[in-house]
Amino acid sequence: MNLSEREQQIWRIQQASWHNPLNEQLQQLLQERTLTCTRVTLEQALRAETSQYLEGLDREERLRCRRSGYFTRTTDTPYGRIEKLSVPKLRAGNKERSWQILTRHQRSLSWLVNIACSMFLSGLSIRDLQEVLYEIMGTVLSRQAINTMTLQIEAHLVPYLNRPIAATPPVILVDGVWVSIQYAIDQYKEDRAGHVRQCRQAQERVLLTAMALWPDGRCELLGFQTAEKEEEQTWQSLFERLIARGLNPQQVQLLVSDGSTGVLAAMEAAFPLTQLQRCITHKVRGMERYLSYQELPTVSLTGESLTLTEAKRQRLQEIQTDAYEIYKQPTRAQALAQRDLFEAKWQVLEPKAVHNFLWGFKRTVVFYDFPDMWHVHIRTTNHLERFFREFRTRADEFGAFSDELSCLTIFWALAQRYEAKKWPPSMAKNSRH
Repeated sequence: MNLSEREQQIWRIQQASWHNPLNEQLQQLLQERTLTCTRVTLEQALRAETSQYLEGLDREERLRCRRSGYFTRTTDTPYGRIEKLSVPKLRAGNKERSWQILTRHQRSLSWLVNIACSMFLSGLSIRDLQEVLYEIMGTVLSRQAINTMTLQIEAHLVPYLNRPIAATPPVILVDGVWVSIQYAIDQYKEDRAGHVRQCRQAQERVLLTAMALWPDGRCELLGFQTAEKEEEQTWQSLFERLIARGLNPQQVQLLVSDGSTGVLAAMEAAFPLTQLQRCITHKVRGMERYLSYQELPTVSLTGESLTLTEAKRQRLQEIQTDAYEIYKQPTRAQALAQRDLFEAKWQVLEPKAVHNFLWGFKRTVVFYDFPDMWHVHIRTTNHLERFFREFRTRADEFGAFSDELSCLTIFWALAQRYEAKKWPPSMAKNSRH
């Protein structure tokens, strides 16, 4: 669908919408006058910026870099598209000077970029964003233009990934989330215009992620990187990067994981004094695929008849509820006693599920070694999983990310939004390093 067809489609959507538009002529007049005022204000500001720049130069440099007319630029604003905006140029030094109002090659005002990025990260798809920006600007932006706007946040990614870690958290949550990313392959094809282009293919990658956790529940993304799979070497690489940025391995008391492959070995190498807590949510839910559903009940707890599906669902709920009851106990000794009751109750009916649950059980009760107020935060990777759910929603919009940089950028931007949304400003500020 080309831009003209898309504009007609958006117009039809507007006609069928619930809101009553202004009188068409009045609406057009308001938009034209607002856009004219915006053009005049922008051009005045650009001339003032240029004059201020020249005044700051010495006499010889001012003569060398004196004004040299204008060039025109198409610029998108929150009030519409300005065609042929007059931008002052200099006889010399255009490339060297630092532009403030409109940077070199900038085609959208920062305000509009901020609006587009915020709406995109809030959940609007690219097509939804086209409709909203059409309401604002009266112009349909191409998908490529919107992608370019939303990915202007890429410039902030590298400094973020390399920022120093000034304070080491006592607890780190680690997990991975799988994504599809396009990579160039050794094949070529000719497009409709006759250009030969290298083919790209979507491949699965995992984003290995480490999240800092403080005893009061505050969280902050520490670092992340792509890997072909979860294994000791890839986790070790992530941990080494964190340490290189200032993380003190002697101060990390606990690492919380869902049992990902290679985490334990990598942790023992990077954090020799750290304990490993296995996420109890993953442990309990992991029993489901081992259930054999022997001797299923025929009636519910309230005495109603059950179908086979309902009976299986009741069995799953019962065994998971009993498993979670173990971790609600106030002490480790009471938790172990509750575990014995769980085993006695379910061993005969669900031997495979019980065996799976008890395998490595001791790592699920490590949280009892820490203060009671920590327990609710450190026995699961839920803080990280909640963020992953938000990220997956946006990742589904892309299908496959165009490259690793775009994937990492969206992941980072969503993490910033998630942290700001979850923690009050004072708490978020305290966790920034």
